[in-house]
Amino acid sequence: MSDWPETPHFLDSDKLEDGVGLALSGGGYRAMVFHLGGLIRLNELGWLPRLDRISSVSGGSIAAGALAKAWPDLAFDPVTGVAAEFDRHVVQPVYRLARTTIDWKATAWSLLPGIEAARRVADTYDEILFKGTTLTDLTRKPRFVFNATNMQTGSLWRIAPEYAADHRVGRIDNPPFRLADTVAASSAFPPILSPLTLDLAEYPGVEVRDHEGADLHRRPFTDKLVLTDGGVYDNLGLEPIWGRYRTLIVSNAGRNAVDLPMPGGRWARQLMRIISLIHMQPENLRERVLVSMARELRRKLAFWTIDTAISRFGVKGQPDFPADGFVAAAETPTRLKALSDENLRVLTHAGYLLCDGAMRCYLDAGAAAPARLPAMTSA
Repeated sequence: MSDWPETPHFLDSDKLEDGVGLALSGGGYRAMVFHLGGLIRLNELGWLPRLDRISSVSGGSIAAGALAKAWPDLAFDPVTGVAAEFDRHVVQPVYRLARTTIDWKATAWSLLPGIEAARRVADTYDEILFKGTTLTDLTRKPRFVFNATNMQTGSLWRIAPEYAADHRVGRIDNPPFRLADTVAASSAFPPILSPLTLDLAEYPGVEVRDHEGADLHRRPFTDKLVLTDGGVYDNLGLEPIWGRYRTLIVSNAGRNAVDLPMPGGRWARQLMRIISLIHMQPENLRERVLVSMARELRRKLAFWTIDTAISRFGVKGQPDFPADGFVAAAETPTRLKALSDENLRVLTHAGYLLCDGAMRCYLDAGAAAPARLPAMTSA
């Protein structure tokens, strides 16, 4: 007889709903623009209003944040579910940010005493993209969940308009945080842009409530949130959706580790290589579990990665896009560094086509093929 306690398996969670969850992975500006391409196609297919929850990490959180801010202005068609103003309210603001280098400038500022690089990143996000928007301004349907990693506990801080919670610390109801700070915490890539510290004393009336199982509901854990990139814990952003919804849409802009026939032997290069390999393993394991869930018919799933061969989906009628375009998209560095117009085109079109392939293959077989690739208009 097993000594392990009998707990419900998350694959068969009693919270499972007939809803749709979307996950947007991490990966800097590469992820932000790649996911933007996917969002453009989801809008054309009329799937955005069908989403119940959007879970995001790091670069995916920037794209999700842009969508969250724009949501009240999108005016979805009640019949088709398509937002005619998507380009103006989502695409162009993201492109404006993507043409701005943030990371090295924020790093330079952080050399001054008392300045966090992540805070400078947040201020730039707010100036260009979010314009003072707070979590309290966001829609409740779909629920936007921005994921960061708690450096104090090693757990996930889920931050949404209704709540912010770490299962070991407790829950904050209706957090009044700036959307820019929330997204900056989710994208605080370590060690350069990390951490982002939220001092709860700066938010009158905000408190962390206790809940069952919160073994660290005490000071200093309830005084300050010390947050780093959500990808440290779950770079696919799956935790808030895969135990909840029967239909999952997952866009992964994370790169696999580059093959190195002769890895460098010096300790610095070797350390960076080992960290990259260690980081890759939990992501690969989550991918295997995710695909197994679909194969066992526990979930309906549309899943694509930035290095997926488009031929894998077997869909017909897609506009022409060179194979080396997908390679160039996958090789874009994980940075918050300004992208050229060519970078924007390649990443947008790669995300658009891979989303189209996965959706028409697995979730929307009756959808018509896209007539053309998204036009690259100036911001």
